[in-house]
Amino acid sequence: MNENLNMAVLIDGDNIPSAHVKEMMEEVAKYGNPTIKRIYGDWTKPSLNKWKNLLLENAITPIQQYAYTTGKNATDSAMIIDAMDILYSGKVNGFCLVSSDSDFTRLATRLREAGMQVIGIGEKKTPNPFIVACDKFVYVEILKKRTQEKAEQKEENPVDKITMNEIKLIRTTIEDLSDEDGWAFLGDVGSLLLKKQPNFDPRNYGFEKLTPLIQSIGQFEVDQRESPKSRHKLIYVRVKENKAKR
Repeated sequence: MNENLNMAVLIDGDNIPSAHVKEMMEEVAKYGNPTIKRIYGDWTKPSLNKWKNLLLENAITPIQQYAYTTGKNATDSAMIIDAMDILYSGKVNGFCLVSSDSDFTRLATRLREAGMQVIGIGEKKTPNPFIVACDKFVYVEILKKRTQEKAEQKEENPVDKITMNEIKLIRTTIEDLSDEDGWAFLGDVGSLLLKKQPNFDPRNYGFEKLTPLIQSIGQFEVDQRESPKSRHKLIYVRVKENKAKR
């Protein structure tokens, strides 16, 4: 997270639900300052009416894009052209692309090639090529705030169960970074996990942070150490089977 990072937030209005725009903007604020906020779509379509009341509340600028040809997505083209214009303006250090459309895969790749940090936000149906083209990808579903209707929300948006493949990913990542005693700094583990799998997020499995997720698996040790430079403790992890090597 970098609070000094100026970000352009570009939203595909045709391909993302409006219901949780506030949560999406709060998520973006974790990674930087959203200095440019635009949403693209054909605002003559009734399907975008739900967005209209939310734009002023969140200071998002609507960009009108007519569908010139049936079957062609003009919104995607407008968003891509604007992204490149913003890139060359030098006004931002990162982009947040809000869409579930794989058509933005090449755009995300190109922005990263230019040294931009790219955050993706989309639904769980988002194709994997777009997900891995981003530095980090966040599912809209996990941004839905907890309400008193927990049972109804749980039925609509069940929390994923962590799989053996994901446990193996955590294990190998710890081993990649571990010292001679098997310990790895959790901050480095989290960063490397995102590089390997940009949509890896503890919230997908019902945990706000990586530490409780790792503790819940039962295969890893967690050690909190005093930091000489901060009041916050440093957290280290290692695979339990490495204990004998100590």
